[in-house]
Amino acid sequence: MSSRIRTYLGEALVLFLVVVMLLPIFYMLAMSFRSASEIAAQPLGLPTSFDLENYSNAIGSMHYVRSVANSLGITIAVTFVVSLLGSMAAYPLARKSGRVGRVIILLTSLSLATPGFVTITPYYVILNNIGLLNTYAGIILVYIATNLPLAIFFYVGFISTIPRELEEAARLDNCGDWKVFWYVIRPLLGPATATLSLFVMLAVWNDFLFPLLLLTDDSKGTIMVSVYRFLGNFEIKPDKLFPAAVLASLPLLVLFVIFQRRIVSGMTSGAVK
Repeated sequence: MSSRIRTYLGEALVLFLVVVMLLPIFYMLAMSFRSASEIAAQPLGLPTSFDLENYSNAIGSMHYVRSVANSLGITIAVTFVVSLLGSMAAYPLARKSGRVGRVIILLTSLSLATPGFVTITPYYVILNNIGLLNTYAGIILVYIATNLPLAIFFYVGFISTIPRELEEAARLDNCGDWKVFWYVIRPLLGPATATLSLFVMLAVWNDFLFPLLLLTDDSKGTIMVSVYRFLGNFEIKPDKLFPAAVLASLPLLVLFVIFQRRIVSGMTSGAVK
């Protein structure tokens, strides 16, 4: 088999896999324009018209703009603080080879295996005692605490691959630890920061448990809580489910499309530097 035929077969396989992965998204989008009776009669049928009544009902009932604003604010704040604090904590842990540093890294890694439902009660009690229950600051602190171990784990592994000669050269120019980190190490963390940001943003945006229990005020609910309350507890109607799913995932998708060049450039520039 010639190399050209193998190339064509490889491209065809990749195209097939892409189509298979996009089929659920296409199905969700197509069903969001159909009524419940049409979906029940023909579950795999295509919409005969692009009626926006399902979307107008969902946007009005979900308080969509307010819910998206809450989710965006919480997600962006958590991602920024986690990446900053995670990199600052990981730098000394990656450079110090003592027993204390290894124990801290081990405990950080073990905390990644702790299920979220185990920590929800302590978080609730702590926030209630310090007066941060049902506040944006409280849930942001909870998300920072739950995602910070992942950030430290990411950054420790990445910083360990950075040559120490770069730091030694900076110290010859009378740079202290803070300047070495901020001007030498931090600019090289593009790949780890880009990857970490994707994980943290997806985890915070799609989380349902913490906002439901820690934000008791409906006006402070995130988009996932709004979707849950819009769909109801006892029955799920397809003319509500599909437009709600599209609306819930749309802002994050738009955010990724807007910042995809920055993410890719951060990966490549960090690797080159």
